[in-house]
Amino acid sequence: MRNALKTLFEDLLSTIVFVTLFAITGDVVLTTAIAIGIGIGQIAVEKFRGRPVATMQWMSLGLVLVFGGLSLITHDSRFIMVKPTLIRFAIGAVMLKRGWLDRYIPEIVHHHVPQSVIVGSGYAWAFMMFALGVANFVIAMTMSVKAWALFNTVAPLAFEFTGFGLQYVIFRTIVRYNMRRQVIAAA
Repeated sequence: MRNALKTLFEDLLSTIVFVTLFAITGDVVLTTAIAIGIGIGQIAVEKFRGRPVATMQWMSLGLVLVFGGLSLITHDSRFIMVKPTLIRFAIGAVMLKRGWLDRYIPEIVHHHVPQSVIVGSGYAWAFMMFALGVANFVIAMTMSVKAWALFNTVAPLAFEFTGFGLQYVIFRTIVRYNMRRQVIAAA
């Protein structure tokens, strides 16, 4: 689970930095420049190491480039506040791709958890992203900037950590159950 969290954090780092810095500083130019620099740096490091760049890393950089650029052009606080909705919808759309979760799951899970459960878990993550996107949109349109910043600082992380915890417990339970069945069958 720790490796999965680390990988997901790395994949979405430029987007996370953008949203966090904007919520803290409100400075679109600074946050866009820093997030773009981080995203380009991450991709350069992956290319330098000869490793493929994950879809989520490309998406995260693309979102920062597109929506950061639009924020610089529009200077509209509502657009900036709605940006996490668009980001979560884009992430949710990527998560609708069958097998996206495979990169984050240890080999033992692949051996002992049915592929249908793994795929279903991936779709559950997509649903959560869409739900968080809708919630962000409603808050951005109806509440203050402070309420929006508080929501984006607390709610997504709370739901994502809860989701990771549930997924971990479910996968671990299935792995243990199937390993015990194999031991009993071999006896």
